[in-house]
Amino acid sequence: MQIPLSYCKLTKKTKKMLKYPKHLQLLINSFKKFPGVGNRTAERFAFQVFNWPLEDVLHFSATLSELNQKVSFCPECSCLTEENDCHFCQLPSRNTSQLCLIASVKDAYALEEMGMYQGLYHVLGSLLSPIEGKNADGLPMEKIKQRVKDRSVKEVIIALDSTLEGEATALYIKEQLENDVHISRLAFGLPIGSCLDFVDGGTLARSFTGRRSF
Repeated sequence: MQIPLSYCKLTKKTKKMLKYPKHLQLLINSFKKFPGVGNRTAERFAFQVFNWPLEDVLHFSATLSELNQKVSFCPECSCLTEENDCHFCQLPSRNTSQLCLIASVKDAYALEEMGMYQGLYHVLGSLLSPIEGKNADGLPMEKIKQRVKDRSVKEVIIALDSTLEGEATALYIKEQLENDVHISRLAFGLPIGSCLDFVDGGTLARSFTGRRSF
């Protein structure tokens, strides 16, 4: 049976007119900002939240609204801290003779899960990438040099992703620090092109234990 043209036009017009309520659409748009979350997934998340008990919704909302107020970056190592209590800088529980340089805050938690490293951390915040306009000025080298001096650091461990950006950054850091302190890198058991956040604990532990002079 042939569908009348007028019906097709009406169906298209009706579909175009169907929109989610404003605040539901705003929630969907917010979820779409997450990496790897498309429109369909964002819609599922939004409807899931909509069906939560009011108590859970209020708790979720309060957690989000207080996140940036309660959690901040440690002024010394740039890891996450709450109420100025940095777990990664607590002394004398940390070994101040070692300083591990990492690209992002998440890497500190990945390394801590091994239970093998008790030294200090310093988050670089970014890696060298001329294409993206990220040059050496964005690296906190002066702050790192000062920490090496103040804490009498004997070994700087470069724990960066094995990517082109990670390699370039590691070489630059070596040039800047090699006259002041012993430098080592994670062993190349890490797959080329991998990120620390996606490496399993066993591989990460072996790479850390087998780090070499750099």
